[in-house]
Amino acid sequence: MLEILLVLLAGAAAGALNAIGGGGTFVALPVLVAFGLSPVTANALSRVALVPGAVASAWVYRRELTPVGPTSTKSLTVVSVAGGGVGASLLLALPASSFDAAAPWLLAFATVVLAFGRNLSKALDTALGRSVGMSSRAVLIGQFVLAVYGGYFGGAVGIMMLALWSIGLGLDAAVSNPMRIAQLAAIYLSATVLFLVASDTLSSPLLLTGMLVGAVAGGFAGAHLARRLPARLLRGVILATAVIMTVLYFLRG
Repeated sequence: MLEILLVLLAGAAAGALNAIGGGGTFVALPVLVAFGLSPVTANALSRVALVPGAVASAWVYRRELTPVGPTSTKSLTVVSVAGGGVGASLLLALPASSFDAAAPWLLAFATVVLAFGRNLSKALDTALGRSVGMSSRAVLIGQFVLAVYGGYFGGAVGIMMLALWSIGLGLDAAVSNPMRIAQLAAIYLSATVLFLVASDTLSSPLLLTGMLVGAVAGGFAGAHLARRLPARLLRGVILATAVIMTVLYFLRG
């Protein structure tokens, strides 16, 4: 009973973190590993469990979605779904150790870009006398790469999305947060379908159910909380989450 309660709380925390600033994977994955699951199985199970929470958050934000630069939301979502499926396939086919070792460095880069991306974009605009804006094709290519990462490992993929959109298009992290959650749901959704079919995530039904229920509650509540936060405070929460996760990933490595 205590085990299920802890998993439920971890799911709620992960769902809320994903809705507010990202980083739910870092909460969900260690808890599942601590209860005896292998890292690959725990990674897959956490992705499956966090899907309903991401969908619940996306539903709360459905009227606040704004296009990512010149790219249509439909195209961006299709690319996210495809990339998430490719990444999930790689997780099942390849050892996770090499990518896990690179994750802290990727996250550190994303955090720096997230912190200084908008200022860098504005400085380049001023220096060049024109917008730096990425083309629709460049946005889709970048999104596909991040979606593959999200399907394979998932840690901080939402933060990396915000970083890409920040430096490439000068988008504000708070304004882009609803779209980040929607694309996170798309990435997780395609990965989930593959994990349910080809992995052993269903071998631990109690852990899966507990985390899933917690993630839905946390995702729904976290999205409502994020909508009420001032834009500056939300940007601060997102950046603080990124910094904390970077430090934790390096300590974990």
